[in-house]
Amino acid sequence: MKSDWETLIHAYLDGTIDAEQLRDLNERLLADAGARRVFSELLNVDSALGDLAAGCPVEMPAAGGSKSGRMRSMPLRWVGAAAAGIVFAVGAGWWPGGDRSYATVERAAGTNGLSDGAVLRGGRYEIEAGSVALVTTRGARIVIEAPAEFSFVSAQRLRLTRGRLAAEVPPSAKGFTVVTPSGDAVDLGTRFGVDVMGGGATEVHVFEGEVVAKASGSPTRQSVRDGQAVTLERGVNVSRDLRSAAFIQLDEIGGLQAGLVAGQRSKAEAAMEQLRRDPDLIALHDFESDEQLPGTFRLVQGRWPGSRAPEFVNEGDHLKLDAGGDREWPQLTLAAWVRLDRLGAPFQSLLHTDGWSEDRKGQVHWMVTRLNTMRLALRGNTLAPGAVEADGFPDSRTSVLPEQGRWVHLVTVYDAPAGMVRFYLNGRLDSETRQALAHPARLGAARIGNWDRQDRRLSGRVDELMLLGRAMDDREIRALFEAGNPYR
Repeated sequence: MKSDWETLIHAYLDGTIDAEQLRDLNERLLADAGARRVFSELLNVDSALGDLAAGCPVEMPAAGGSKSGRMRSMPLRWVGAAAAGIVFAVGAGWWPGGDRSYATVERAAGTNGLSDGAVLRGGRYEIEAGSVALVTTRGARIVIEAPAEFSFVSAQRLRLTRGRLAAEVPPSAKGFTVVTPSGDAVDLGTRFGVDVMGGGATEVHVFEGEVVAKASGSPTRQSVRDGQAVTLERGVNVSRDLRSAAFIQLDEIGGLQAGLVAGQRSKAEAAMEQLRRDPDLIALHDFESDEQLPGTFRLVQGRWPGSRAPEFVNEGDHLKLDAGGDREWPQLTLAAWVRLDRLGAPFQSLLHTDGWSEDRKGQVHWMVTRLNTMRLALRGNTLAPGAVEADGFPDSRTSVLPEQGRWVHLVTVYDAPAGMVRFYLNGRLDSETRQALAHPARLGAARIGNWDRQDRRLSGRVDELMLLGRAMDDREIRALFEAGNPYR
């Protein structure tokens, strides 16, 4: 009597299958293409769990959604048999590919060649601008940001050659795998991101749930859970900080698409042209020119499809600039669009001028604190009596960073004659701080990003950094935000 399909699968994966059952399994696989697809995907997940369990305990879901602490590993002889079976299947020509559809485009924001409703098959896809949201036939939802190159091996297996993606994987698509040049990431029910960086490295970030990550050439796999991240490079997995803002998420792409349709990019470009004609402009960096900027950073896509922005990833990443010479500025407005990670580190350095240790009065340090609030520190300045800031420097009141990565507009206005500092978040006044002693601002040689390799660093992207030698008012700042906002 032939065994049912579920019994055959469990017997094979547990290593208890007998000769008759193996014959029944082979007959089923040869006759049913759908069974072959399901079988190959189950092997992929079980192999990942088996390798992981060989080095550490793994909680396996039991019936009804509960969990048991039983360790599970597939016997090596069955892993070998599975590999041999897959090789046979490829030779027999049933492996997914060709005209089979694997995913559909839900939303395309500024992409070239991919539009809403497009069906993706087994070919290679390349996007040089924008972002695209996909849903696979098994229900996994994926956002891929340009520049990127990818292809589907099956509905459960995506090959990402370059670029970055964020994925939300429901139970129906558990085991969804991202294959990269540096290694693989196998989903175990999760929300995660994968970034294929230049130089062959790949980062895997888990926002919720669990992923099993394995570097190419490595015999071991690693469990990566909520809030954790690893870099896969040169055959090893290396832990790193979670980059919470590095990936376009599903709930974000709709707003980006609507912003493009509404003409937000044209409004932003017009606002930049107007600023360039402002006689009080000190510096405006939109990072779109081919000028080589000194420093160590990645040049990636900015707020608009195909635009450019510096991204700071590693501890030493920075960008050097020199603005304003050695002049004194009684009034100063600092503004930037940023997409920053929630590090919990002491400070994220937005703009730090050199010379602070030389006690040069008025040196400017603009940063985000461990509380995710803005701070403007000028050398030699003091707060007015009754100030609520604990560290002695003007700080904004509310967090300037969302829980999940988004582009936000930060503005700080300094007025030395009035002894006033104002902070703005997304066009709205957050707080105002009075100073008892307020020196004119002094600029000059400065850095964005890593400043002292200790507690001044940056993790994220910066776009349209502006320094203006006057105090912008509420109306101007609101208009600047509304013109440059990439969302609708």
